[in-house]
Amino acid sequence: MQRLWSKFSPLFRRFMISYLIILMIPQIAGYASYRASIEAARTSSIENSLKSLNLGKEIIERNLMQVEDFTRQLAINQDLYRLIADPKPHDANNVYGLSRMQRSLSMYSSTNDYLSHFFIYIPNYNVIITPTTVYYRPEHYFAANRLEGMTFEEWKENILKKPHLNEIIPLRNYKKEIRSNVLVDAPAITFLQSLPLNSFNKPQATIGVMIDENKMASLTHHIVEQYGGWTLVTDSKGDIIFSRGLSKDEAKNLKVMTVSKDDEAKPMGDGRLLISIRSNQNGWNYMAGIPERALMVKADQIKQVTFTFTLATLGFGLLIGLLLAYRNSAPIHRLLSVFREQDIGLPGKTSNEYDFLASNITSLITNNHLLKNALNEQLPMLRDGFIKRLLTGEFYTTRELEAISSQTGISLHTNRGFVGILKVDGYGSPDSEEIIQELSVARLIVREAMAAWNSEVLVTDWGTDLIAFVYPLSGDSMDKALCTCEAELEKLTHAVYRDYRVSTTIGTGSFYEVWNDVGRSFNEARHALEYAIHTGKDHMMKFEDAVKETELYYYPIESEQRLLNTLKAGEMEESNRILDQLFNRNFTERELSYDMTQQFIMELKGTFLKLEPKIMLDESLVEELKDRVSAIQVTDKVAVLQSKFHHLAKDVCQDVQRKKCNMHAGFVNETIAYIQERYADANLTVYRIAEHMGKPEKYISQLFKEHTGENLSDYVEVVRINKAAELLWESQHTIDEIALTTGYNSAHSFRRAFKRVRGVLPSAYRQMNDHI
Repeated sequence: MQRLWSKFSPLFRRFMISYLIILMIPQIAGYASYRASIEAARTSSIENSLKSLNLGKEIIERNLMQVEDFTRQLAINQDLYRLIADPKPHDANNVYGLSRMQRSLSMYSSTNDYLSHFFIYIPNYNVIITPTTVYYRPEHYFAANRLEGMTFEEWKENILKKPHLNEIIPLRNYKKEIRSNVLVDAPAITFLQSLPLNSFNKPQATIGVMIDENKMASLTHHIVEQYGGWTLVTDSKGDIIFSRGLSKDEAKNLKVMTVSKDDEAKPMGDGRLLISIRSNQNGWNYMAGIPERALMVKADQIKQVTFTFTLATLGFGLLIGLLLAYRNSAPIHRLLSVFREQDIGLPGKTSNEYDFLASNITSLITNNHLLKNALNEQLPMLRDGFIKRLLTGEFYTTRELEAISSQTGISLHTNRGFVGILKVDGYGSPDSEEIIQELSVARLIVREAMAAWNSEVLVTDWGTDLIAFVYPLSGDSMDKALCTCEAELEKLTHAVYRDYRVSTTIGTGSFYEVWNDVGRSFNEARHALEYAIHTGKDHMMKFEDAVKETELYYYPIESEQRLLNTLKAGEMEESNRILDQLFNRNFTERELSYDMTQQFIMELKGTFLKLEPKIMLDESLVEELKDRVSAIQVTDKVAVLQSKFHHLAKDVCQDVQRKKCNMHAGFVNETIAYIQERYADANLTVYRIAEHMGKPEKYISQLFKEHTGENLSDYVEVVRINKAAELLWESQHTIDEIALTTGYNSAHSFRRAFKRVRGVLPSAYRQMNDHI
């Protein structure tokens, strides 16, 4: 075993020992849980036995109380009262009165099992009445129901004539007549009560109720049947009331045992558990002896299930431990091999494999942190550059915008807002180092104030005395949010002046609804700031207010450049949006004169004429574009002019897209030709194809997929398999030779690829040709 264990790698052994330790923890916890379950099962069985014994006690006491209630009812029975109270009966036998009394007693016997056998002795008539008959001579009753250990005279003196008050004679046998002259022993306790209830000397009547032992003991008999134990009930004097599961001698020996006032369970020393209860009503002691092995039946079941489950889980855990130990040690072993093969370990000898890995990985992490810190130092510059590109409108697609924003950590959670530009006033030309330093401090103060005002505002310096910012707006009502923001900007400028004596002027553009429109809002903000400086207005100037006072046409150089770029890129939707924005600015928000309208249309026509001929497909289209631009007249209606420019933009973008498509098709055809030429090279991968074509892998794969509808790697495989199929039919080369000829490193990989593409193995495919 030791030799086998030494064959495993140290890493495997360490993992396995760890898993064994982990496996033992739940086993120990399971054992503790098992012991707790055993004790809980034992406690539960004892509690159930106590509850059962207590339930039997309560039922017995309730039935005895009903017997007492029965005697009280007889005490007020009018028929019985007349029989016992008549000092001189006119009729010595009084057959009618006695018979009526007997019939009334028969009804009582059906209300309680304990009242099935009772008698009433009336000295006035010297008769005994039972639920079934009337004995005109007590001797006759005694002969049929003889009490063991008593003569008739003793029975008459001690039972009939002596006064009794809820008196109970402990368990005795009495001879019960079951049929004529046939007597059987019937153990029972006898309840005696004299009438009237308060008679202390000579009673006028005596009630005797014989309660069968079986009827009382049946209430606790299930303890004997279920556990194989015994039950014993004694009165307050220690006399036996009844017992079950015990012989007379055993019962006599056990009746002397003391019972505490509280319910308890204690061992008896002979493998049995004594459960005892004392009645608070009459002082009776209820005892039950239960073999402890009977209480452990559930515990044994738990033990068997736990043992089986523990063995199963232990075996399964060992198997899983072996698999996990191999699975987790194998990668680390391979990683160690890589480090050792590359010889990149640190100098010095390490104590074990983990130290070796830790030292090398620590070195890699340290280098990574150094690189990360270097990149973080460049992050402010990247963020500043991103904001400047955003303001100048250099992002033409949303995908590019989102990619760069994620790299710089700038969140673009909303695509609506406005742009403003702030100028620090009070400084002339920055022709000295002192002025430049003061402007730098002033800009820093303003930027910190804006960051404290709203951390989501994108702020960047725009020269020595200018700060540009992008304020994102959220909410449904843009007008309300814009007004709120402008009011807060007013407060900000006043606070900066009050605290630091830095005077500022702010120009704001109208709000944008897409990120691509930030450049337009920035140009408007610059126009508003220039107008505010020109007119000498303080604090803040909105672009809308500046426009209302100038009424010049709106066509900044930035908008023209953006329109040219979108046309050259073939972005039809963005080109139309810019055109709509320009027409809206000039003809909806302004009332341009004819001269201003003419100048705007001429500028827009000049933009289309600036398009480079090389972006068009051929010279005829270039000439057609020039003719269509020249045909646009300023005298046309605004809607007509807007429609003509839209059609021009549409045709230009469609032509650019066609040119791009033709260029892509040629590129794809060149790629296909390269694959057809080099398919036999086993190193022909997507990376090698991209390297040859001078394009990124992702670009090559997407372009090929768009034009052919299949993946580039799948196409390479199909070309190889098609050539292999030709060789299988037309040549006598072996499958291994064909595999090497078609670019596969092994016959196994070739067979799998052939089966994947053609659905059959190469050998089966060759046999199909032989049968044709």
